[in-house]
Amino acid sequence: HRTEVNKKIYRIGTGIHTRDGMLIQRNASTEFDPTEKTISPMGGFPHYGEVRQDYVMIRGCCVGPCKRILTLRKSMQTTFQRRLMENITLKFIDTSSKWGHGRFQTSSEKRLFLGPLKKELLSRVAAS
Repeated sequence: HRTEVNKKIYRIGTGIHTRDGMLIQRNASTEFDPTEKTISPMGGFPHYGEVRQDYVMIRGCCVGPCKRILTLRKSMQTTFQRRLMENITLKFIDTSSKWGHGRFQTSSEKRLFLGPLKKELLSRVAAS
């Protein structure tokens, strides 16, 4: 019943937390991609939302409702499959929007590409 074996764990990450009185939100940075971004894609995961707690990134899928509690344990049988034995180095974590055609990894990247919005220009004109 609901048992799967040999799930490859890519990453165990910390959620949004505070350290020395500062809010730390960059939990999707890698050694090759130093962009400060959170693990949640822009707009959140479909039918789930934003990930704020600690997370585990696994290879493949995990069946069931998205908020089901999972129990992970070490396998009782040792596996000798090459894909399970090799070390993984994450180079990039895609955080573009999962709704529609997501092109941007962060909101600052999107704002830099699109330029100022019409409502921002109107608020500047009204302020001056």
